[in-house]
Amino acid sequence: MTTYRAAGSGTGTRRVRRRRRWPAVVVAGAVVAGVAGWAVAYGPLRAEEPPRTADPEAVRTARAFLSSWAAGDLPAAARLTDAPAKAEETLRNFTAGLEIAKPVLTAGAARVDGAADTGARVPYRAKMPVAGLGTWSYGSELAVARTEAGWRVRWELPLIHPQLNAEQRFKLVEEESAELAAVDREGGAISAAEHPSLVSVLGLGGGKPRGEVQVVDRITGETRATAVRFGPEPGEGGGPLRTTIDARTQRAAERALAEHVKGRNAGLVAVRIDSGEVVAVANGPAGGFNRAFQGTYAPGSTWKVVTSAALLANGSVTPESRVACPKYLTVGKQFHNLDTSEIPGASFRDDFVHSCNTAFVALRGRLADDEMTVFAKDYFGIGPEWRTGVGSVDARVPVPANETEKAAALFGQGKLQANPLAMASVTATAVSGTFRQPLLVKGTEQPEVATKPLPPKVVKQLRSLMRDTVTKGSASVLASVPGEVGAKTGTAEVTEDGNNNGWLVAHDGEIAVACVVEEAESGSGSAGPVLRDLLTELAERSGGAAG
Repeated sequence: MTTYRAAGSGTGTRRVRRRRRWPAVVVAGAVVAGVAGWAVAYGPLRAEEPPRTADPEAVRTARAFLSSWAAGDLPAAARLTDAPAKAEETLRNFTAGLEIAKPVLTAGAARVDGAADTGARVPYRAKMPVAGLGTWSYGSELAVARTEAGWRVRWELPLIHPQLNAEQRFKLVEEESAELAAVDREGGAISAAEHPSLVSVLGLGGGKPRGEVQVVDRITGETRATAVRFGPEPGEGGGPLRTTIDARTQRAAERALAEHVKGRNAGLVAVRIDSGEVVAVANGPAGGFNRAFQGTYAPGSTWKVVTSAALLANGSVTPESRVACPKYLTVGKQFHNLDTSEIPGASFRDDFVHSCNTAFVALRGRLADDEMTVFAKDYFGIGPEWRTGVGSVDARVPVPANETEKAAALFGQGKLQANPLAMASVTATAVSGTFRQPLLVKGTEQPEVATKPLPPKVVKQLRSLMRDTVTKGSASVLASVPGEVGAKTGTAEVTEDGNNNGWLVAHDGEIAVACVVEEAESGSGSAGPVLRDLLTELAERSGGAAG
């Protein structure tokens, strides 16, 4: 059974006791993701407010429901809802119809829904192993309300999956793929022995299953959408699959990942900045789930590349704008620094270079509520469907429902969803100014994604900020790599009591690369050595070219 741990939107992480140069942000008394974080105010601060917490019994009810569902005890799970008969029937039909083995359901941090004694909402991450195909990962949310019988999960179809409702259901469609032969960008044969990560990405070795979970009309059976795809796309004309992979870059990526992730789940994608072509895609474990293309993670502080682009583009800040770093900032929840540290007189450059999470929170008023969603689509191509030639999951930047969600989204948390494919593309766009849809299989018909070029001044500023992050900031792990490497670190929270996901995005002027490592201490500490080895090897080639 293939499972993986996808980043969620909880508000707490386990505190890792180690010395850091820069303090990490704490939300409502728990460490918030980020290689470093600072509570920053842009202008006057609101008075400190005590955090509101959900009733512990409500949270226990939600967790008990998820635990019973995951264990297959559907009657027990149903009894914890306000509609037991309907809940049991739906839960049973849902898992049976999709050939789902034992699911893994991980609760996030609860939040108050109305008054603290009347309701709570508990987000969770679902990993549904679909027999013979892979893992379907997604996020949803439970509403828990006080009833005469005590706390109960409020039964509604979207709690199982956001796309499930009275008019549509899910359907599993499977087929066997023919034996696949594949070649790299130069026409050389791709070997599963030499490139083990490509086995699951391209379906090398023959007989690899393909399939998808479709959203269909309950009455007509008409397909309305695809929830998740598994396996490779079929080759054209029976000939070899023509890929954009650069064999040397692929080998270097797989070596670096295997050397440093030490058995943890991980994913890496490298793309050419000038074309968007994927030159390497690697996963840990090598033959396992394609996290690099199909993972659904919160991108953490690597998303500050996009947030910064939006703030710089609309004139809210310059790199040298002064943004103070006080101890506290409350936006629905209390944000403050580890050990209540403060850095007065910080600049926006400092905030980016040292990954000060709540500096971005404090600037939330400089962006309209839907501005990040629109900006990400217009300039970074995020939102429309991408087609690379193999199954992939598109990034999502939903419009936040409230100020707290908006605050979290600005530093890559909340309901944002991304993977290394998306973040490698984000990095390439940021440092070139132009979005180029990623491509792995040559000849793939790609839908048009209309975007605008970033202003040249913004591109220059982003490159400068990312370079400073390497030379004197949180990505100093890359300082020894030859050339003008730029980067951004990120450490994304998963659950209240779990480890973080460590992120690092970087570029060397010719390729852009993104790496995520699950169960990490930090992006720099976990993904940093991977990209250091990869980029160093690329730099040692003649001209440092990736292809």
